[in-house]
Parts: sequence; structure tokens; C-alpha cells
Amino acid sequence: MLENKVILGFETSCDETAIAIMRNDDLLVNKISSQVDIHEKFGGVVPEVASRAHSEMIRNLFHSALNEGGIELSEVDIVASTDGPGLAGSLVVGYNFAKSVAWSLDKPFLGVDHMVGHLSAPLIENPSLKPPFLSLLVSGGHTQIVLVEEWGKYNLIGTTIDDAAGEAFDKLSRYCGFGFPGGPAIQKIGEGGDENKIDFPRPKTSNKFDYSFSGLKTAAIYYLQGLPDDQPISKKDFAASYQEAIVDSLMSIFEKAVKETNVPTISGGGGVMANSRLREKLMIFAEDENKELLLPSPQLSTDNAAMICVAAKNNLITNNLGLEDIRLSSIIT
Repeated sequence: MLENKVILGFETSCDETAIAIMRNDDLLVNKISSQVDIHEKFGGVVPEVASRAHSEMIRNLFHSALNEGGIELSEVDIVASTDGPGLAGSLVVGYNFAKSVAWSLDKPFLGVDHMVGHLSAPLIENPSLKPPFLSLLVSGGHTQIVLVEEWGKYNLIGTTIDDAAGEAFDKLSRYCGFGFPGGPAIQKIGEGGDENKIDFPRPKTSNKFDYSFSGLKTAAIYYLQGLPDDQPISKKDFAASYQEAIVDSLMSIFEKAVKETNVPTISGGGGVMANSRLREKLMIFAEDENKELLLPSPQLSTDNAAMICVAAKNNLITNNLGLEDIRLSSIIT
């Protein structure tokens, strides 16, 4: 049904304008225009600024993707775009642009959930990924443990009750002036530091598979505020210890979930999954427990449109949909 079909995907849920093109399992092009330089001076993403930047970038990125992918617009068979969750002003730019392309070509259009995109991202490099598996999705806005019993059947067994792990990185980094995004900034500063120097708390929740990071962030800020002027702490040790607390918290709960569900395969996605310490601990755990570990590469862990393409394709295959089944959804409403 989908043999040799070309899928054009868009992702604009936050501060990356991303467009990708796939044919079968081949990723022809994966273009990403980051707004990090724009938002860095604010210490975080400013929604109105982000949506304006998407509007200014998307047309040129679209033509660039077609050129680099060696694809004529007439060759596109399916158009897909993130339809949420995310920043409303950012989402609407990519979604409306993508839907307009589908409408002008009279081609099918599919909206894709952003987190299902992250969940599907390992398929780009590991098409063999098959349910059942447990996925740890860790991003700036979400921290989730999802049991994938079969494609399209997703059981959310754990989430954050307050801040997401990515927020915990970003907020402390902004407070300390380490830079934006917080995760990569703290990881870089903490390289070579002593991760055991400061014993930050590992928060627990009433639900055994839920996360909480707000208290950890607050504890780190209070620690800094309580330091005597004549006893400065090494930035390397502080950053390494804070990162270790976040990674330990992520791993301890995820490990319990893996052991209880007894799945043969574990996976993950989201921007924080690019963190080298988290990936290292996942690899060690998978080897110790004899589990298959299939992660997207760090470049495909962060927001991108390739994951939207593969999620759209997977949705069509899973639901046994023909192109005519979704053609009406390309009508602009």
C-alpha cells in the first residue's frame, strides 16, 4: 500500500522549524532550523517570538528540503504535520502550511501527535522495533513512561506531576546563567565534574511510576543560596551532581517499570534522551537485564520532522488505511 510512497513531514511544536521527506524506510532529507540563538538572550522560549520565526523560516526551508531531497512537489504522496501538543502559535504555522500544501496538491493529510512522533523516532534507524516495548519519553514539556502493547495502543503508566525533566534542566540553567537550552549547557559544564559531590534529593511520588522534578530544582537553588561566600562550589561538580540527580530519578522509576512489565525491549525519545549520561545508564541497565535497547540517535531524539514522517507511515500501516481513506482530511477547515 505504501511502497515507494513519498511522505512530506512538518514539525513546528516549539522552537525548531523542521521539514523531512521519506520514501519507504529511506530518510531523503531532514531539515531543522533551530531558534536557540533567538531565545538564548531570554533564557527560554518566548512563544510569540517562536511563532514569528517559524513564519519567517518555513517557506525557504520547504524549498530547501525539496531541493536537497531531490523530490519534485508533484511526487509527494502524503503530507503530515504535528498537531499537538506544543505552543499554539508555533503549531499553527507548520500545521496550516502543511495542510495548504496537501490541499493544493489534492493529497492526503495526517495530523500527528508530537509525543507519538518521539515514540516512533527509533523506527527511523531501527525499523525492526516491534511491540511490546516500554518507552521513556523525556522532553522539555513531558516526562512519560509509555507501555506500547501494539502500535496505536499506548498505555501511559507514568508521567510527571509537576515539572518535566527538561524543565528542571532549563529552569536551573536560567537561574545560574549557564545558557539555553539547559540540558546541553549543564551537561557541558559538568563534564569532568564529581557527580557525587552534592547529594541532591531524588524525589518520590505517591504513584510508583510518576515523576517529580520541581522539588529537586528548588533544592538546588536553596543549596546555592545557602553557600557561604568563602566556600564557593565548583561549577563542574554542581552541574554534574544536578545532572546525576535527574538521571538517577529517571532511571530508578523506569527500571522498576521495566521489571514489572517484563517487556523484552526498551526504548525512548525526546530532547533529554540526547543526554549522554542518561544514554549510558540505559545501555548499562539494558545489558544487565538482557533487554533489547533501541534508541534514536541524539540528533533524532530532539524535535525533528523525520519522526513525524515515520509516525504517519506507521499510523497508516497499523490502521490499514488506504490513501483514499484519509483524502478528505486534506480539506482545510
